[in-house]
Amino acid sequence: MKNITSCIEELLLKLDRHRKEDIKEYPTRIIFIDPMLQALGWDVRDPDEVQLEYPTIDGKSVDYVPKINRKPALFIEAKSLNDHLSDVKSITQVVGYAANAGVEWCILTNGVIYKVYRSTEKAEAPDKLLFEVSIDPKEAEGRSVQQIAEQFNRFSRDAMARGVLDEIGEQIFTTGKIRKALDKLFIDPPANLIKIIRSTISDESIKPIQIKSALKRLWAQSSDVEIPSISQIIEKPIKPEIKKRIGQEYGEEHHIKGKPQEVIELFRTVDKFCRELAPGIVQKKHLAKYVRYMHGKAIFCCVHLQKSGLRIWVKLNYSDLENPPDYVRDVSNIGHWGVGDVEIGIDSLEKLQISKSLIRRSFDKNR
Repeated sequence: MKNITSCIEELLLKLDRHRKEDIKEYPTRIIFIDPMLQALGWDVRDPDEVQLEYPTIDGKSVDYVPKINRKPALFIEAKSLNDHLSDVKSITQVVGYAANAGVEWCILTNGVIYKVYRSTEKAEAPDKLLFEVSIDPKEAEGRSVQQIAEQFNRFSRDAMARGVLDEIGEQIFTTGKIRKALDKLFIDPPANLIKIIRSTISDESIKPIQIKSALKRLWAQSSDVEIPSISQIIEKPIKPEIKKRIGQEYGEEHHIKGKPQEVIELFRTVDKFCRELAPGIVQKKHLAKYVRYMHGKAIFCCVHLQKSGLRIWVKLNYSDLENPPDYVRDVSNIGHWGVGDVEIGIDSLEKLQISKSLIRRSFDKNR
């Protein structure tokens, strides 16, 4: 890990100057990407370990293909330093190359941002994005170099050999698929599910339509599915010009749009946890920069979605915390979104599990 943190610090010293020079792809590779791969344990000078210009089936090539036991483990496509990495054609291309070669993981990078895709996911290419990590301080938003290095370490040579990406990908993508399946089952339950529930409760007075309605209500309480009321259904839509005068309205899509799957899953886990602290009582509001959770009139948690993870603010005194982890910091004298003097930087489910106690503590203190 020390090699990765040192590399990030060295690259940061070069970043502003080379961005102003608008360097192209080849110097980006030499100055930024090669040193990072070396720090991650990939020897770019050894073709048995990292093959450069790996040929593809269409006669083109992939910039880097790191190998484990001489077998491709990762496809990495490089772009120029100032490339935004948002071109769908470029994303589709590297994901397609990896999938066709039977390689599970691929990365699109400009030497600063690294976007990690799971090529075998049954989804549109941009939606195969598991996570992204950046050395840019503007993207990091309060995260330490050590925290950034931890995310880079996920695709180090050692981590790839141990199947770390496979484990994270399985956890995140599978959970997301199951969540979508449950949404469908509970909101529009099939007849056989209703039949099973009816036989289980052993009360023939309860009709199938009642079970169906109850399932919708129960799922709405434990998920972010909103069931419209009768008044909402019959109410005429607000005209755009009137809505503009009232103020912009935001929803979940505003916050999750364009975010990696890991960030979306982290947010939904936090969201479920906060609302289950007091089902039907905790109120959630989507604001422009963050999502706010309240018990009555008391705010106890605010969540801001970044491309690299979550920033969570809770209403606690940092001085009251005993040996907080390094991703928890005092922001009482630092400008930030949301409400609360303690900030938690979350970029993995493991950190989230540890941090739930702080969210609960804020809830207990402020209700």
